[in-house]
Order: sequence, then structure tokens, then C-alpha cells
Amino acid sequence: MQRPASTPIPTSTAPRDAERRRIAFCATVVVFLGATTLWGASGAMADDNPTAVPSASPPVEVDANSPGLMLGDGATLGKVRVLDIKSIVEDMGGEERREDTNADITLALQAEVLFGKDSAKLSGEANARINAIAEEIKNQNATKVRVFGFTDNLGTSAHGDVLSKQRANAVQGVLAPKLPDVTFEIRGYGEQYPISSNDTEEGRKKNRRVEVSFPRTSGSQN
Repeated sequence: MQRPASTPIPTSTAPRDAERRRIAFCATVVVFLGATTLWGASGAMADDNPTAVPSASPPVEVDANSPGLMLGDGATLGKVRVLDIKSIVEDMGGEERREDTNADITLALQAEVLFGKDSAKLSGEANARINAIAEEIKNQNATKVRVFGFTDNLGTSAHGDVLSKQRANAVQGVLAPKLPDVTFEIRGYGEQYPISSNDTEEGRKKNRRVEVSFPRTSGSQN
């Protein structure tokens, strides 16, 4: 018996649905890879920051030829980056600041608790603060320590560069006798790399600082 001409003949939609799912999956992968590439481009700007540190562990390898990845024609994998975990703790007055990452510890002291105004001469209170940093360096068994000085944007840039380096040298001068096995890197960055806005005195006060950073070798983040 023949089927009436008006009745449509049913056909299987499975191949068509499978193709749609494959196209949708490929589009999702391309969007994800594009986002990964953009993130890598923006993150590269932070490499110039003296406080930026590399990840403590390498990224997971991804096989671009894996059949399950289903990259579209001409698509390639972007550079994979492992994001570092960072925690920042600051006291109520902002005089002390601690930054922990997977790889490094950075301890920052405001210039006001270490020096007089526009001076690189350490105050009477400074030694106790710097001694506490020396103990933390010993606890981490660090052998390489960076001491970086920073200022606000008041005055000339050249003056800030000189003053920040002098202040970094002064802090290193207290640390060195207590840490004879440590190699120091000392720099003065002046008004570069502010951690707060220079539009207010509160922000400028935070930017006038000396940072001491060293690799994390033991313990967990605080």
C-alpha cells in the first residue's frame, strides 16, 4: 500500500543534530581560546612591575592534537598562564603592608615610620620594624632579598629616584649584618609603581614606602 503523497516521510535528524553540537562546541573552544590569549596579553604588562612574581608552578600541558579538543580549521591554542594567588594584609593605619603570593613574600613599611620628611636617615623606631622583617627572612631561609624604595609624585622625578634609592640602602644597611648569607638587590623607583592614588595625601603616604621581598620557601600563606 502506497503512503499518501501529503504525508511527509520521516527522516532521522541525528546526524544533523550531531553536526550542530560539534559546531557549537568548536565555537565555544574558539571563544575560550580568544579569552585566554587576551588575558595573556594584558598580564604581560605586569611583568615590568618590580613586585610582580612568576607563578610557583608550571602550567598544565595541553595536547593541541588531542582528538577530543576538536579545534576548528586554522585554530591554535593560546599561551596558558597559571594565575598566582595573592593576599594582602594592611594594618589599620597603613603603616605596614604584607603581600603573600605562591612564590614570594613582600613586606612594606611606610616611609613615615622609618624616616623623617624628605630624609633617608632612619628614625629610632625604624630598627625594631626592620628587625622584625629580618626574622621573617630567616624563617623562610631566603638567600636572595630585594629592597626597593618608592616615593610619591611630589617634587621632581629625579629627586624621588635618588631619595628612594637612599632609603632602600638605609634599610638594607640594617638587614645585612643580621643576614650574612643573603644576597641583596637594591633599587630606587621614585614615583613609579604607586599602590594608591597620588591625588590625596592618604594615597601619597601609602606610596612613600620601602618594600622588602623574598622567595617563599616554607609554610603557607597567612
